[in-house]
Amino acid sequence: MEQQPELSADVPRAWDRPVFSVPILAFLSLIGGQFASFSTAANLYTIGIGGGLAWVGLSNRIPRRAVPARLGSGARWWLLPILIFGVFEAATFMLGSRDDFPTFSKLADPMLEDSLARSAAYFAWLSAFWGLVRR
Repeated sequence: MEQQPELSADVPRAWDRPVFSVPILAFLSLIGGQFASFSTAANLYTIGIGGGLAWVGLSNRIPRRAVPARLGSGARWWLLPILIFGVFEAATFMLGSRDDFPTFSKLADPMLEDSLARSAAYFAWLSAFWGLVRR
C-alpha cells in the first residue's frame, strides 16, 4: 500500500532539521563566496543552487510549514520599503548606472569585495530561499 504524498510530507525527517540544514547552507555559502562577483562561475553556481532549491520546493519531498491564513496589520508596512527599493533600483537601472546615480547593486560592490562578506550575503540569500522552499 502506497502512502499519499500529502501525508508523507507532514512527517519530519532528520535531514530537515536546522542542526543538519544550517551547516549545509553554510558550506554552500562558503563555496559561493569564493567566486568573484558576477563571474561566469558564480552565476552558474547561483543558478545551479537556486534551481536545485526551486526543484526541491516544487516537489513533495520536504515537509511544509504551516502558512498563516492572514498576515498581520504590521506586515503591510514592509511593502513600503520594498516598493521604494524597487522603484529606485528600476529607475537607476533604466537610466544607466552612473557614478553620480548608481544602482544599489553597484553601491554594494565595495562591501562584497571580501570573500567572507560575500559568503555571509550568500548565506542570507540561501537561508531566505530555504525558508521560501519550506512554505
